[in-house]
Amino acid sequence: MAALGHCGEDCAHKHEDPEKGVLYSLYTKIIIDNLECLNESVEGAGKTVFKPWIERLDTERFVESDVDEELLFNIPFSGHIKLKGIIVIGDDSESHPSKMRLFKNRDALTFDDVAIEADQEFDLQKDIHGNVEYFTKIAKFQNVHHLGIHFPSNFGDEKTRIYYIGLKGEFAVAPKQEVVICNYELRPNISDHKNPLSDDNNHPLM
Repeated sequence: MAALGHCGEDCAHKHEDPEKGVLYSLYTKIIIDNLECLNESVEGAGKTVFKPWIERLDTERFVESDVDEELLFNIPFSGHIKLKGIIVIGDDSESHPSKMRLFKNRDALTFDDVAIEADQEFDLQKDIHGNVEYFTKIAKFQNVHHLGIHFPSNFGDEKTRIYYIGLKGEFAVAPKQEVVICNYELRPNISDHKNPLSDDNNHPLM
């Protein structure tokens, strides 16, 4: 089980870290139109859980799984991120996800693809306030342009519900790709195009 830090749920409203809203702002770097959530019961609902820290307790916007308890997010970024931590807020019920698996730079994951070993896995605690942080292996999660998050199970419900996913880390603009300049042959060089119907003395063969 990966390292995490938390305080009790009863302290959720007694203190507020002003820096957390800044730290958990990587949602602004997601290409939200291209974000995909597989097995969501309502199309587009998966996009709504990536929201400002101040809105993390908003229970009006959530994603719920459809045919079973699994959810799979494909998250593209507008540059490269160094992912340091994740917060997952769910319901105070058995629908809260119980496991989370991360995949780095694997575009368009499907449920068939996640049978492979994840880059990091976590056993989750029920968290309804955003007190529990799950810290990633930073050395492994550098230069991330696409993040896959798989929630394979919950605490026993038929469906999984998530209200908020917070991503903490650093962002860098992706380096521009070098433009390859090709010199095309506008006028052929006769010496480079020997006529196959000529003999060695360059006399045409009739």
